[in-house]
Formats: sequence, structure tokens, C-alpha cells
Amino acid sequence: MDVKGSVHSIETCGTVDGPGIRFVAFFQGCPLRCQYCHNPDTWDPTKGTEYTVDELMAEIRKYKSYMNFSGGGMTATGGEPLVQAKFVGELFKRCREEGIHTALDTSGFIPVDKAEQALAFTDLVLLDMKSFNPETYKIVTNVELAPTLVFLDYLKEKNIKVWIRFVLVPELTDNMDDIEKMAAYLSDFKNVEMVEVLPFHKMGEYKWAEMGLPYQLSHTATPHRRVISKVKDIFESHGLKVR
Repeated sequence: MDVKGSVHSIETCGTVDGPGIRFVAFFQGCPLRCQYCHNPDTWDPTKGTEYTVDELMAEIRKYKSYMNFSGGGMTATGGEPLVQAKFVGELFKRCREEGIHTALDTSGFIPVDKAEQALAFTDLVLLDMKSFNPETYKIVTNVELAPTLVFLDYLKEKNIKVWIRFVLVPELTDNMDDIEKMAAYLSDFKNVEMVEVLPFHKMGEYKWAEMGLPYQLSHTATPHRRVISKVKDIFESHGLKVR
């Protein structure tokens, strides 16, 4: 029987979820409840459009020339794609067989033994680190930080390339001591190729309203350019490439 996956939506020419032009699939289901989530409509694992691997590969192949030209590929995001690790693993295996680069955008919260089947065919992990302070991480996500650190250790062991994604939220994740500790920690991971400092935005706030959910960051401003620059300087001071 074909493995089936539940996909919330597709972006055919994405440019922000890994290198080059990418086919981006937003998978349904997520165990985190991040305060600034811009896709809360992906949380419910029972919703979405069902695909077989063959059906999704047929869509991906349509854009292979764009991927090849730009050094791009296919990105699985969400939600949390590793909620559907078996499907993602089969999809990434097929992508690798056809020479399509694979990127996995994940919180790293899913246990490694469940994620292995997808990671075996993953070329790049976009690992979302919400905070290095366990208390702040819990406030932001409603889950614990520890599984993400275990996940990162596994990526180091397997030498899987990683881009760290850090969302800078004023008065939430902008504690400079915490950021300094994160940078020092990450500097020991030679497989971490880059840190992406992503300024907080409220583009997904309307979805919360449509779903009848309280959005706690309505009055939070976008971080000032000086603060963004300072955070980037901290990561760079520890030998990390930043963008």
C-alpha cells in the first residue's frame, strides 16, 4: 500500500526555505504552539489534502528545471513535517534517486528514532531554535527545549548540514545573554553552516483571528535594525556565518 501524507499547501517557487528555487510542501500537523506561528492552520493533523508519494513527486518534477538552474530543490515544512516522518522519508528517498536536493524545516522536537527514516535522505536541515533558554523556549512553544538539543547532536553525529533559524522577537527572544550562550553552543557544531536571524513579523496574525485564537503578540513591534545587527554580530563573533 502506498504511504500517504497530508499536505496543507504547496509553494512552487519558494526562495526562503533553503538554497535556490524550491518546491515547498507545508505538511499538516504540529505538536508545538508557537506564539508567533504564521501557520496555525497547519496544527490539526486531521486536515489537509492527501497525497501519495507518486502524486507529490509528479508535482515536484514540473519544477525540476528551475531547481537545477538555481541550485534549489524540495523543502518539507509545516507545521512539523516529522509528524509524518514515514511519508517524508519515502518522498525524500525518491527525490534523492532523481537528483533533487532535499531540505527539512523542523523544530527538532520529534524523537530521533522516529525522525531517522526521513533524515536518512535529508541533504539539509533548517532547524528552528526558538531560544536557548529552556524557560523562554517553553513560553514560546509550549514544549521543552531538550529534545531539540538531542536532535542537533544526532545531526552532528551523522554530519547532516544544518542552517539554524532563529526568530528575534522583542521582549521574548531578544535576551542578549541567552543569544550569546546559543552562539557559543552552536560554535561547536561544524555541520552548522549558517544562522538565519529572522525578524519577528505578524503576517500570520489574521489566521489566528479567523480561527478564533487569541494572538498574544498583537502589540509586539518588529525588532529594530540596530538590535538585529547586534544579534548578528554575536553569532559572527563565535565564528558562525549569518544572514
